[in-house]
Amino acid sequence: MKLKYIAILITCLLSTSIFSQANLNNYKYVIVPTKYDFLKEADQYQLNSLTEFLFEKYGFEALMEGANYPDDLVKNRCLALKSNLVKDSGMFKTKLTVELKNCNDEVVYTSEMGESREKEFQRAYTEAARNAFKSIEALNYKYEPSANASVAVSQEVETKSEVSKEIETLRQEIENLKKEKEVVVEKVSPKVEAVAQTPKLKVAAKEVIDTTALTAKESPSGILYAQAIENGFQLVDSTPKVVYRIKKTSIPDMYLVEGKNATIYKKDSNWVLEYYDNDVLKQEVLNIKF
Repeated sequence: MKLKYIAILITCLLSTSIFSQANLNNYKYVIVPTKYDFLKEADQYQLNSLTEFLFEKYGFEALMEGANYPDDLVKNRCLALKSNLVKDSGMFKTKLTVELKNCNDEVVYTSEMGESREKEFQRAYTEAARNAFKSIEALNYKYEPSANASVAVSQEVETKSEVSKEIETLRQEIENLKKEKEVVVEKVSPKVEAVAQTPKLKVAAKEVIDTTALTAKESPSGILYAQAIENGFQLVDSTPKVVYRIKKTSIPDMYLVEGKNATIYKKDSNWVLEYYDNDVLKQEVLNIKF
């Protein structure tokens, strides 16, 4: 019966060891702190430097806390484990264990306790740390990328690519609108004999103010109220009814009108709606309250 219990115990210990190894193999980096809580100074007794060295010795890619992290770690912090040395109280022994936490601050591994009977601190901490790392050595660690980490990075790169495309499209639209505004529009009066003496006027597009449709587009009070929405505002009248939805651009006080080839921008103290009607550039003054 005792042999049976011993066999079960050995099986459980082996399973735990195999699980720990497989679990740790999914992490690419180990971050070593610059100072341990039980010491007064950073890298006192060169214990932090020793920890970094021992992780490297047993196959890990160790990084000192605060160093320049690799690009893949910057994009996905869950590729790294955070290491720590935990000191256990002892009257005649120095006792240390190696503790590893994931990006959610969960302990995923604790080593066997390393001990030292040395009285001099430098030797005691060094010996205890090396003995604790015998458990790390026994893991035979080898990095094996997990599928979830690869998918997360791939999705992040894809999302950034889509955002870049949207930004580039918006910039192109703004450039096109700038070019259209620079075109000189010729406003021709009807050919009627009674006004034959009135000369034709050529004016810059931005100086033409067309107020014929102003009343129809504004509320009875003549005021449109700006309500914040994602990436811009919706302009409602006093009904309330949504008259326009406008999107922010990289140019201050300039918005793109959703669903229309038009812009709304601030000129002096007025808000101006600018658009083309049968190849004629028109502008309308809007009374907007933000």
